[in-house]
Amino acid sequence: MHITFLGAARMVTGSCYYLECEQAKFLVDCGLFQGSSEERDLNNRSFPFHPGDLDFVLLTHAHIDHSGYLPKLCQLGFQGRIITTQATADLCQVMLPDSGHIQEMEAEWHNRKRVRQGAPPIEPLYTVHDAQAALKYFYPVHYGEAIEAGPGVTVRFRDAGHILGSAILEIWIQEGDKRVKLVFTGDIGQYNQPIVRDPALIEAADYIILESTYGNRYHINHADRTERLAEAVNRAVQAGGKLIIPSFAVGRTQDILYHLKQLRLAGQIPRNIPVYIDSPMAVSATETFRRNSQYFDEETYQLLRKGENPFEFPGLNFVRTTEESKRLNQTDGQQIIISASGMCEAGRILHHLRHNLWRPETHVLFVGYQAEGTLGRRLLDGAKAVKIFGEEIIVKAQILQIEGFSAHADQTGMLEWLGGFVQKPRTVFLVHGDADVFPEFEEKIREVLNYPTIVPELGQSFELAEKATEEVRVAAVPDATDYFRHLLLTLDEKYLDFRGRLRQQAGELGTNELAVFTKELERLNRLLEEKS
Repeated sequence: MHITFLGAARMVTGSCYYLECEQAKFLVDCGLFQGSSEERDLNNRSFPFHPGDLDFVLLTHAHIDHSGYLPKLCQLGFQGRIITTQATADLCQVMLPDSGHIQEMEAEWHNRKRVRQGAPPIEPLYTVHDAQAALKYFYPVHYGEAIEAGPGVTVRFRDAGHILGSAILEIWIQEGDKRVKLVFTGDIGQYNQPIVRDPALIEAADYIILESTYGNRYHINHADRTERLAEAVNRAVQAGGKLIIPSFAVGRTQDILYHLKQLRLAGQIPRNIPVYIDSPMAVSATETFRRNSQYFDEETYQLLRKGENPFEFPGLNFVRTTEESKRLNQTDGQQIIISASGMCEAGRILHHLRHNLWRPETHVLFVGYQAEGTLGRRLLDGAKAVKIFGEEIIVKAQILQIEGFSAHADQTGMLEWLGGFVQKPRTVFLVHGDADVFPEFEEKIREVLNYPTIVPELGQSFELAEKATEEVRVAAVPDATDYFRHLLLTLDEKYLDFRGRLRQQAGELGTNELAVFTKELERLNRLLEEKS
């Protein structure tokens, strides 16, 4: 029984872990490498196995650094199940084809240069068609439902509190009399953040594969980050310029919308400043969030029960077409533009930066992690000029950052989550972090919890030895609370729709017809009173 670290080892992106046991071979996550050119070159790597020999893939969540290599895996011959939550499967319906489009556009851009150089063209890593073909292998499961993923392998998905649909994986592997339990955190979210629920606590594991994105950092509290968002908006308004927010289309954009709505309602920012979501994927992802509202936290769920959409408010505009996006750069004045990608590596955000970075009245607000080698990191590090589409742009805009909006737990949050284990793990493997994170984070885990840790190298393999943990308790049915919430929200929506159609119908009736219609409603009311 072995695990091999094929990505996110001493780096943040490219999450991919290969497990070999007696009866099965499988991956946990299969993500794209992002960031510097050296990291992106790793996307051309060869696997130490044939993809067609894999039995299945377990996917923790939809972010591209965890899911974005799946189309390539399928293109190379994988035909097994991609097991994940329903919300993650829904988000991947949006995100993977979008990633395929980006691969096609990047290949086209490189090929224009290669033609001028007399070099042969290159193929995209994968295409939109490849991404769409991969979607047929997705196999959605419910939180809390333990399933047999393959021979001798049982898995249970628990809420990670990172983005909608994100999961911590509990995996039990049986080899004869030998049984080992692994826990993959995927990406762990912050406690008490809006929209998503808190990360689920796990009681025991032999091995923990733990993300470390903010293992050496502390986030500001939720009240402070909201206050700083208000300050950024008001600074941009006073300067008479645009506030541009590079944002991940999934999770972060919805979080920012939620907070902007609350700030407007509280009168902390002007209500007349228009807000533009300029990302087709963010528009689609926001609708996917709405369809999967049974997974929201209690506060957001109650807003929905009252018929209030937490992601909509007057003055909010969803930009769908390229022409609409271009028009934003033909207008001056106060506006908030939220656009992807969050690290400024692709997407419409590049056009907004190209047209506005040189303006001193512009404010650019970063609300998420910026990997080394990305345009976002260069701007945060104080670059005086940057290249966008081959053109050098002078940076005169005000560059701001609020780290507290991260969907990742900080050091305190991760130590709190780790402290929930009642049995000491055999080893904690630290992954998904920049190299400078690990020394402090390792030391802190050993000091506070006395857990043994390893920071694996890229491509390094480890044998997983036996250790007794608690028996897997297989859930016969999915989480009953989630299902109840789903039914209740569906009933609310159908009732509101029915009531609206009744009003419309009544307005179209003549006097006599309306009298008949009213009698029918009276009869229905009496029937409901008898049943209550």
